[in-house]
Amino acid sequence: MSPRYDIIAARVPRGARVLDLGCGAGALLAHLRDTRGCSVQGVEIDPDKVVACARRGVDVLQLDLEQGLSMFADDSFDMVLMIDSLPNLRHTEAALREAARVGRGGIATFANFAYWKIRLRVLGGRLPVTTELPYEWYDTPNLRVATHADFSVLVAKCGLRVHEAFGIEDGREVRSLPNLLASEAMFVFSAA
Repeated sequence: MSPRYDIIAARVPRGARVLDLGCGAGALLAHLRDTRGCSVQGVEIDPDKVVACARRGVDVLQLDLEQGLSMFADDSFDMVLMIDSLPNLRHTEAALREAARVGRGGIATFANFAYWKIRLRVLGGRLPVTTELPYEWYDTPNLRVATHADFSVLVAKCGLRVHEAFGIEDGREVRSLPNLLASEAMFVFSAA
């Protein structure tokens, strides 16, 4: 299991009702169900990943997150996860607000484009291809890139409260200078 899953799971209360937006093949949800006793629900658009979730025994809805989450009432979940899904959305702000509406708390992670190795690559004249950003610029599924600092501004604009903000690098938490020293950003937030 990925060390980042343990970092995320440590912030999800035992027995929580969890919604994962863009849950992929459901590995994180299965981990939360099996290790933390969580009640889990995934949302995924890719039909192959929906099938992979079903094979893991993870409940999943095939939905386009761009259409919103109107099928869920306010505070339907204890935690809403947006693990690497925000860069793939056109309406990032709306999706973040919806996550805060349907969940009492949330966790967002994404590749931090201000990481020092990425900065060096850009300085050399090329866009990076890294573990966190494994695609060439012309075939990436990401619609946008963000930095740890950029997301802090968006969270404030949305009126959300940040409980924790740090980076992840090589499976460990980075608390000092995460915008520079971490390849991945992580925010734990809730509605204000």
